[in-house]
Amino acid sequence: MIRDLRTPKLFIWFLAVLICSNSAIAQNKFTLNGYIKDSSNGESIIGATVSVNGKSITSNQYGFYSITLDESEYDALVSHVSYLTQSFHLSLNRNVQHNIFLLPKSSALTEVVVYSKRKDANVRSAQMGKVDLSINQIKNIPAFMGEVDILKAIQLMPGVRNAGEGNAGFYVRGGGPDQNLILLDDAVVYNTGHLFGFFSIFNSDAIKNVSLIKGGMPAQYGGRLSSVLDVAMKEGNSNKFQTEGGIGLIASRLSVQGPIKKDKASFIVSARRTYIDALVKPFVSKSSNFYGSGYYFYDMNAKINYRFSEKDRLYLSGYFGRDVFTFKNAEQSFNAEIPWGNATATLRWNHVFNPKLFANATVVYNDYHFRFGAAQNNFEVNLSSGIKDGNAKIDFDYYPSGQHKLKFGGLFTYHKFIPNVTSGRQDSVVFQPVNEGDKFAVEKALYIQDDWDISDRLKINYGLRWTNFSQIGPYTKYVRDADQNKLDSTVYDRFEKIQNYWGFEPRFTMRYTLNSSTSLKGSVTRNLQFIHLVSNAGTTLPTDLWVPSTFRVRPQLSWLYAAGIFKNFNNNEYETSIEVYYKDMRNQIEYAEGYTPSLKDPEEDFVFGKGWSYGSEFFINKVRGKLTGWIGYTLSWTWRKFPALNAGETYPAKYDRRHDLSVVGTYELNKKWKFGAVFVYGSGNAMSLPERFYIVNGVLTQDFSGINEYRLDAYHRLDLSATLTPQKTKKKKFESYWVFSIYNVYNHLNPYFIYFNQTGNPYSGNLQIEARQVSLFPILPAVTWNFKF
Repeated sequence: MIRDLRTPKLFIWFLAVLICSNSAIAQNKFTLNGYIKDSSNGESIIGATVSVNGKSITSNQYGFYSITLDESEYDALVSHVSYLTQSFHLSLNRNVQHNIFLLPKSSALTEVVVYSKRKDANVRSAQMGKVDLSINQIKNIPAFMGEVDILKAIQLMPGVRNAGEGNAGFYVRGGGPDQNLILLDDAVVYNTGHLFGFFSIFNSDAIKNVSLIKGGMPAQYGGRLSSVLDVAMKEGNSNKFQTEGGIGLIASRLSVQGPIKKDKASFIVSARRTYIDALVKPFVSKSSNFYGSGYYFYDMNAKINYRFSEKDRLYLSGYFGRDVFTFKNAEQSFNAEIPWGNATATLRWNHVFNPKLFANATVVYNDYHFRFGAAQNNFEVNLSSGIKDGNAKIDFDYYPSGQHKLKFGGLFTYHKFIPNVTSGRQDSVVFQPVNEGDKFAVEKALYIQDDWDISDRLKINYGLRWTNFSQIGPYTKYVRDADQNKLDSTVYDRFEKIQNYWGFEPRFTMRYTLNSSTSLKGSVTRNLQFIHLVSNAGTTLPTDLWVPSTFRVRPQLSWLYAAGIFKNFNNNEYETSIEVYYKDMRNQIEYAEGYTPSLKDPEEDFVFGKGWSYGSEFFINKVRGKLTGWIGYTLSWTWRKFPALNAGETYPAKYDRRHDLSVVGTYELNKKWKFGAVFVYGSGNAMSLPERFYIVNGVLTQDFSGINEYRLDAYHRLDLSATLTPQKTKKKKFESYWVFSIYNVYNHLNPYFIYFNQTGNPYSGNLQIEARQVSLFPILPAVTWNFKF
């Protein structure tokens, strides 16, 4: 239950009991700890598994691992899906610090086949609904217009569906686009799209690892109902300088990385820009009415890290991106400019207190801003909105014994929400209407979780998160009459609380092993969401508005229940799973029927209801061999019920999709040629359509169906790609490869939306109304040249 805050006594009690229960460790135990790194560039490796004597531990986000064992002799095995497995012998008669360097499979000079029977995280982990994708895996997937896109890659996973044709937005298990927590080096990303959502902001050359959690969210994450997409940037090659980039049809990119001080400090700078505007401009006559119109986007990622000692590391990373759309019509004397974009900065400090305790402190700044400006003759209008965050948090990884891995910490975030601010000018007259003021909020959280190997068969991950959200001043609350005239007001000073919410979020997942290749898993999670995306569209467009929970808007709440069976075949060459889930969502938000934008606070036009979704997901993944890839299928239902919408009747959500199928394959023919293919099929999007047309006072009027009673035709598409890597000579330091791709190979015209075309005249008796389908992308070939030296 969400109530006003007093003291989180339950959380403190839970923390004390959990730590005390793990504090008793027998004598004659010693700890093996260190970092796991890529031998070719010194990058830390996330999610590598160290297996010793039937026990295993996974490296954290910074490559750190720690495992405590009895005094003895051991053979250890270290594995990761993208690296060759390594083994080493260990005499554990004292605490041992041992850094491990793994060789990437792509760097092996000869084919070395070392398969580990411990490469079974799919079966042995207690985590459900988690997908880890390396950037090399993503680059092997055929890309839209040749632009590698991590968001389009995760849309090919079961339980994840896209927001529309070519779109980078995504929905997870019936949740909306705002219910996904998207992080870039711990910084929240509020708008993930370039080109009005058709490309994501993530430059693949700057990205190291992508993790999607769509079920059983651990307690370390919060603030969203549906999923977590955790994106980690590269740290920079600490061994040698390296330059890489690519030239494609849409954009070009360039990355430079290398050591500042070898084995001590490194950096990476990666930039990307489209050039459609520059290519088209010479072909547009200066006498054209549209001369000067154009669109482009650019972004830049940068990161620097410094190792002070084996116990202390400092990371500073940032992202800056902008889209700029300009439209000019000389005939109508009309000009419009729409810039928008994100800026983030993250400062992190790692410290190893002792072999069992690792800490990371983080400070983050976020700024998302949207602006619209238009002018015609002597009239101008401007609109702007955005959100700014300042965030500080600390996380601890504690390894008390071989059976437990604890993680705990806390965070504090200061939010500033900038609503749609409008201004204008007519000749010398300036219009500055009274817009709704900025809104402010603070968000606090504490969490603790434990990954506990109870026995060889039973493992659980359990945790608790406490979250507090307060709307604070400065703010003025008005009392209005039916005509929106102000009758009275209450003024709140800076940091004065206006409304307060808090709640506990228990998280529990478990795994029971049936045999070495089969396990059963289940999870129950409760999530709270305090900030919301208000939109009339199906994805995160730049005009969407982020709003906080306030005295009018209550936090969203969900319970997610999931269960599944996981089985590997042929010495872990094939991973398979079947998962079922049910999600209950409360305090869902939509605009009221007949909503039109105005200067008043948009939350006055919100209506509230509930939603629920359920379904099953089937997954087959071949992880090694010349042919790799996966098949994912989802059967699901997503419903909404709002007392003020659809006459209070249940209706399917706009992202309800009954069937969703993805088939992804990569085939390595030889060292020169690699081929990729993607086939997708999905039930059509739900939509509302007019059912009757009639004339009222000479005006054609439409009578619409209930909400989302109709569906577009099914969506399906086949993409192909071929990668050509010329033979590299030993003396040649310059490497390059070509990627040839075809989007929508058989040119299927998938529906984007339906509109109704009117011809004739009702008074002449020849009025005809015809439904017409709009499709965006036919067959689209693309070629990209990539290089590295």
